[in-house]
Amino acid sequence: MKRTLFLFVVSAGWAAQAQAPDSRFSAGGYFRVMARPDFQGGNGRLGYWNLYGRLMNEGPYAALEMKLDLLQAPPGTNEIWASLHARIEGGSVNAADPFNGSFLFFRLSQLYARAGNIIAPRLVWQLGTQQYYFGDLGLYDFRPAQLLEDTIGLSVRYLGDRVDALLAVGDSGFFNRSTQYVPFLTVGGAVRLRLGDYVEVGGGGQLAVEPLIVGNRFSSYVTPGVSYEDYARKEVLRRYLEDNPMGGVDSFPLPAPATQTSLSYRVVGYLGFGKLGPLKWNNLFARYQRLHPQNFYTDTWQQQAVQVYTADLSRDRYVFNVGDEAQLQLIPEWLDAAVAFFYGFDRDFANTIQASEANRTYVSGVLRLQLYLTRVVHVLLENSLAEERSLNGNLFRSNYDSIFESTGGQADSRGLEYGDSPVRRTWQLKTGVVLNPTGRGLYTRPSIRLLYGFQYSTQHAAFGNGFATRLDQYDAFTPTGTISWHHLVSLEAEGWF
Repeated sequence: MKRTLFLFVVSAGWAAQAQAPDSRFSAGGYFRVMARPDFQGGNGRLGYWNLYGRLMNEGPYAALEMKLDLLQAPPGTNEIWASLHARIEGGSVNAADPFNGSFLFFRLSQLYARAGNIIAPRLVWQLGTQQYYFGDLGLYDFRPAQLLEDTIGLSVRYLGDRVDALLAVGDSGFFNRSTQYVPFLTVGGAVRLRLGDYVEVGGGGQLAVEPLIVGNRFSSYVTPGVSYEDYARKEVLRRYLEDNPMGGVDSFPLPAPATQTSLSYRVVGYLGFGKLGPLKWNNLFARYQRLHPQNFYTDTWQQQAVQVYTADLSRDRYVFNVGDEAQLQLIPEWLDAAVAFFYGFDRDFANTIQASEANRTYVSGVLRLQLYLTRVVHVLLENSLAEERSLNGNLFRSNYDSIFESTGGQADSRGLEYGDSPVRRTWQLKTGVVLNPTGRGLYTRPSIRLLYGFQYSTQHAAFGNGFATRLDQYDAFTPTGTISWHHLVSLEAEGWF
């Protein structure tokens, strides 16, 4: 793959030398930086995640996307063109987060070559990283209808006046397994249809298959005879040694090939419509996904360790999401609004005993209003409500001392439940002044914002914090009571360039 990409780029580069193009290089990007002193023991974010709206729940971020035209085609012609693209991005800025701008938290997230008008007009070929999405839920910064962001390979895209179509093949093994790489043969495609100026509809899918590679310890294997409860508690080796005291760790069962082919897939859908009265545009997205089976983990007991292979125990994990966002012009030149909702259903059908984020539902609604006092000075108000519900018992702590409790007030120190409630409900409100130098608009950038926000949650200290989370910490670090409220003031800047 690397050699093919190199030859593709070099060939386009040789062709580029035959002409003297202007402005061959261009760059753009995004930045987000903020100061949020937190006097409640938190990490400068109002809540745990963007389910409550992205505003004040995200940290610093920066991205730089670069493009080099290797071969330029005269405007209005069907001559061949080629370009090279790269994107560097990461989530750390000096003095704005614990990592102080370390480059360890940045990555080359995209690198690909594109070429057009090869074989047929309106076909765009892409070799390298692949990513396709139908749009954004801007209030959440979510992309439910996204494909191929984990894949490197080759794609071809047809760009028509009313129809766009994509077909891609490649490998997603490195993205999903990193240093435990095995190939994930991946294929995906998408179609977008524009029905006039008022309606768009689209959909697509992606499939990844992991072939069994005999002898590769990172391939799809299972450890025979492991119960889900022992796996959930990470007590596989302990139970084996208790049941086989004479055998010892050397007789621990060897891994066997998984009973089924390991695969994952996702299906996405999109409906967009707008330019109707006060409705500027509405985006509706949906995704149904089967997650790929996991590989193995290291189980320890009494200073002994074994690798437990879990392909069969982790293959029945699914995710369903649906989200919608509408942008409205309520009073022209004076008041705009955006309203969004998001629903999710995560299910691990093998896990019927342990409270975890793999078995839950979550639903959220966000409303943002922006009042334009002048072209540049705006007032922002955002309100959000969310509920997260565990499907397998207690996952959340409603009181500062509920770390000692579980169902019926009985402690479960061995790990099947955590806390005393299966539900977390969260309310956030944010308001403040926004300066938009380039004018009106909810998503006009750059923006400078001075915001105050608060959160109320039914979970104790429901934000990133340094309070006691383990029994052995409790006597040394004891909160002064249940913390339901979290308050923050934020001075932040965000923009595209």
